[in-house]
Amino acid sequence: MSIGQKGDGKQRRGDRRTPLGIYFVTEPLDTERMHEKYGISAYVLDYPNILDKQANRTGDGIWLHGVDSRGGKRPALDTDGCLALPNEELGLIEPLMVSNTTPVIVGRAMRWLTHAEIDVLRTELEGVVAQWSTSIAQGDMHAHLSLYGDDFRHWEMDKTEWTALVLATLGTRPITAVAVNDLLLLADPVEEGLFLSRFNLAVTEGDQTFLSTKRLYWRRMQNGTLRIVAEDAG
Repeated sequence: MSIGQKGDGKQRRGDRRTPLGIYFVTEPLDTERMHEKYGISAYVLDYPNILDKQANRTGDGIWLHGVDSRGGKRPALDTDGCLALPNEELGLIEPLMVSNTTPVIVGRAMRWLTHAEIDVLRTELEGVVAQWSTSIAQGDMHAHLSLYGDDFRHWEMDKTEWTALVLATLGTRPITAVAVNDLLLLADPVEEGLFLSRFNLAVTEGDQTFLSTKRLYWRRMQNGTLRIVAEDAG
């Protein structure tokens, strides 16, 4: 695989670095109308995500794509920030590429866990997501907001401002049922103790059900608890 000419750890537009983190494929591009260097196909990634924006990282146009069929491979550091895979390898995973569904995890190394360790972590994460959804269904805004960390940020709001918004909106809705489906749990490839839970959310109010896709980013605090530090849709 070839990455940015300046390596990884993208921070700003034009730094020719590849971002690190958890991203999702947003759409495929028609490479037949593009330069040969993009190969058999190209997929747009959703950089910058909410965590990138919180960290004031800038830029866009980060793709996962192939290589010029006449060359077959590119040097390790050769893109403007994209991820370039050999065409034959990209072709193998192409059937798995689903817009706004397929995750692309970009890290420097893999850390292996035992099945037992994974089960414990999965159970813990499933538990806090269940607490989050149950608190909404029960209208318990105190329990709901207690799951958000003091350093939570959203739409340029801090925790205090976010609390006021939730109480004025979510806290006043006549919700009768909440369901979480298709829960995806991922560990951040760079920051230890940072996790993403992504799921489809169904909120019922009377005879109407509202559907959305949620992303909750959880960080392990010094006391060992998991708290939400960022929230996004999609």
